[in-house]
Amino acid sequence: MNDRDVYDYALEKEKECVEKNYISDKLFHEYGVNRGLRDESGQGVLTGLTRISELNGFKSVHGKRVPIEGELWYRGYRISTLVDSLGKDELGFEKVAYLLLFGKLPTPEQLDEFFQKLGESRRLPTNFVRDVIMKAPTHDIMNMMTRSILTLASYDENIGDDSIANNIRQAIELIAVFPMLAIYSYHADNHYNNMQSMYIHRPDPSLSTAENFLCMLRPDSSYTQLEAKVLDTCLLLHMDHGGGNNSTFTTRVVTSTGSDTYSAIAAAMSSLKGPKHGGANIRVMNMMDDIRSHVSNYEDEEEVRTYLGKILDRQAFDGKGLIYGMGHAVYSLSDPRAVIFRGFVEKLSQEKGYEKEFALYSLVERLAPEIIAKERKIYKGVSPNVDFFSGFVYHMLDLPLELYTPIFAIARIAGWSAHRLEELSQNGKIMRPAYRNIGERKEYVPIDKR
Repeated sequence: MNDRDVYDYALEKEKECVEKNYISDKLFHEYGVNRGLRDESGQGVLTGLTRISELNGFKSVHGKRVPIEGELWYRGYRISTLVDSLGKDELGFEKVAYLLLFGKLPTPEQLDEFFQKLGESRRLPTNFVRDVIMKAPTHDIMNMMTRSILTLASYDENIGDDSIANNIRQAIELIAVFPMLAIYSYHADNHYNNMQSMYIHRPDPSLSTAENFLCMLRPDSSYTQLEAKVLDTCLLLHMDHGGGNNSTFTTRVVTSTGSDTYSAIAAAMSSLKGPKHGGANIRVMNMMDDIRSHVSNYEDEEEVRTYLGKILDRQAFDGKGLIYGMGHAVYSLSDPRAVIFRGFVEKLSQEKGYEKEFALYSLVERLAPEIIAKERKIYKGVSPNVDFFSGFVYHMLDLPLELYTPIFAIARIAGWSAHRLEELSQNGKIMRPAYRNIGERKEYVPIDKR
């Protein structure tokens, strides 16, 4: 039986499979189940406690939830404060990674030492690139990175050591090599599958994560200070987002079983690659391309408004009825990451000559919430989220589409590691939520009588 035969069989079984597994929304309501671990208003079901980060889109006033401008805190520091504290050309990813991992802002000496340890850890086992990354290259860079992470476990002689110290060591090493795994995987795919030249630049231990990313990606290793600053800011804003986002929660669930670092991070990667999570900025880019191709004058407010209405009515783009990049599960009036990022996006658009494209983004940013509020029943405000701008930034930086979600992972590995260390420090119980069975009981019928 060949693969096509199996697929034909699967097609025949598809309808039966769906019918036997479908559960109506009515039953979830009847049994009081919060689908997606969120209530109707989007508030998450409380499943744990953390000291790492906090996000708020509401406050309580006289017992009522009132929408507020979005807030994001890392270890008790407002995200805007951390960004604003950086000098004009200062890069902050490493400083904030230290904060997330160890719970405090580093002194200059501590930051220098941490930076040095990251630089020393930017290396892969001998022949790893040849034997792992260049074997069976794929367009799916997230899958390639996940495979590489699990393979790295085979090279770790202390993988069985579950001490906090060993997990810190593993976290630092993974944070350091994540850009290498992403970029080398991209270059391998670009060479073997797209018939392009291959560039394998070694990282420079004296450079930051953002600078090394640009150096290793580009054939001539060149970048401007603004490019590095914008990418660093992007990494900083994506580093963590509470314990309840899907990939971080996955990290904590797997960690609670006693599994090793590599398995936990590989599971988080599998979660992040989903288009409803880390792949959202790609959908924004595709939508904006679709708008440009169907709107004759995208400076015409009424023409843009009309087409956005068609997208919402499932008459345009992908037929899903969603204006991507708008709204968030937690935030209401604004996403603080998008608010911060917008200023950097505008500066980069001026340097790169994308002023017209930025004007279109600004127009969609203003019109979309109005259209959604008018056409849909919503329980909270609608505003642009960070994904609305991030894909545009990557485009202006001339980054390949295949690396959009991996960049998210390069940032979030710091947050995943912090949450894993926190979970290990609790020495808590294995996570075991409940599902209620609603299937009917049946009498067994022997096979010859069916």
